[in-house]
Amino acid sequence: MLGNMLFLWVFGQSVEAAIGQRRYIVLYLASGIFCGMVQSFFDPNLTIPIVGANGAIASILGAYIMKYPQARIYSVLPLIFVYIPVELPAFLYVCWWFVQQAFYGIGSLNIPGGVNQSHFALWGQFAALVTGAAFMRMVTRR
Repeated sequence: MLGNMLFLWVFGQSVEAAIGQRRYIVLYLASGIFCGMVQSFFDPNLTIPIVGANGAIASILGAYIMKYPQARIYSVLPLIFVYIPVELPAFLYVCWWFVQQAFYGIGSLNIPGGVNQSHFALWGQFAALVTGAAFMRMVTRR
């Protein structure tokens, strides 16, 4: 939950400023719902509730990299007990985020009580990332 809020704070403010408050809330809510639908499609026997919050955040990230692909993101690289500050291009940062999500999904396969009970959530997040990018391209094209 804290990670989602951090991503929303870092990336959401810029996206909201670029497309406006109404479009931003439409993008956020529609992508969350869409992510849940995609996850339900890939895993129809799902027995846990679907919120779609990660999908909503993924759509904001997709919109951000479409609008600000060359923006620099300040982050830290954790190496055991040392944290090294780094500055990365937004596109690379979002790619790294997606790779982490993929590993969370892979790491929970066939593990009872694992981090992510449904490895299909990754597909919903990917769909939301693409949706956010397409939405930003459509809105800024006008």
